[in-house]
Amino acid sequence: MYRSHNCGELRKSDINKEVKLSGWVQRVRDKGFLIWIDLRDRYGITQLFIDSEKTSKDVIQTVKSLGREYVISVSGKVAERESKNDKIPTGDIEVLVDTISILNKAETPPFTIEDDTDGGDDLRMKYRYLDLRRNVLRDNLIFRNNLNFEVREYLKDQGFIDIETPYLIKSTPEGARDFIVPSRINKNEFYALPQSPQTFKQLLMISGFDKYVQIVKCFRDEDLRADRQPEFTQIDCEMSFVNQEDVL
Repeated sequence: MYRSHNCGELRKSDINKEVKLSGWVQRVRDKGFLIWIDLRDRYGITQLFIDSEKTSKDVIQTVKSLGREYVISVSGKVAERESKNDKIPTGDIEVLVDTISILNKAETPPFTIEDDTDGGDDLRMKYRYLDLRRNVLRDNLIFRNNLNFEVREYLKDQGFIDIETPYLIKSTPEGARDFIVPSRINKNEFYALPQSPQTFKQLLMISGFDKYVQIVKCFRDEDLRADRQPEFTQIDCEMSFVNQEDVL
């Protein structure tokens, strides 16, 4: 077991519990005999505390070798912090480290993994896996996940059926050019990626599925605009036996 709790979970009610945490090293503050580590995962940050006079030499040696974004696993006892941090949910506690192991070393990141990073757009795109560790992007992805869930739940309650339609299709007339995919089996023939599931949802309507929905990926080979990308996701719906008032 690599962790008993995540890094955003522990509270004052957990004081004196033995816990195990795993995550990324956000920062290390070494004051000689006293060392603090901010350990981060997608749930939050927990402060780790190491007292050189009360901790084994092996642990101290490992802690001294840590750098930013090292992946580590620690075990220890939850204690109340002397200097509390009201900016984070775990700001009332810290973990007194008994054991520590390095799961993966890391080179110094090319930019800081912070909300206000010093990395430019091109650099962050090159190291996208590092950029996605920042709170602002993580929160965007979690918000999108929650939005998708709420949309599906709401439309399910309205009687809609979520039906997945094919991605490899025959080219159909739409408002833009198709992205095409060559067929390995049928030489000189191609599939088209859908600009929308229009044909399929019309087939579903005449098949008797009167309320259809899909959160679907669409592809359009056209010039970039601020509100249009070659690859995008849309909430796609279709209904039968309704008029304008029913939809509104």
